[in-house]
Amino acid sequence: MSDGPARRVAETLDRRGLAVPARLFADAHRPLAPLLSDLGAAVGPLIGAAFGRRFSDADALLSDELGVDRLIDQLDRRIQGGGGAEPD
Repeated sequence: MSDGPARRVAETLDRRGLAVPARLFADAHRPLAPLLSDLGAAVGPLIGAAFGRRFSDADALLSDELGVDRLIDQLDRRIQGGGGAEPD
């Protein structure tokens, strides 16, 4: 899987000023990544049917075993200024 969904989610979180809290939350839940992957596989179709494409990136991250790690990497890049959102 590519970093596309992780990059888009990190962009959205950074644009809303939530990159640092999301990074802490994701790091705290890293040990649960295999369970989140199973959860994503189970509820992904329901999320897609209920919310459409808006949550497809979150579903892709949950369905990927390395999704949480990819999200953390993307958030780190934004926090360190290596790909942050442009000013409004």
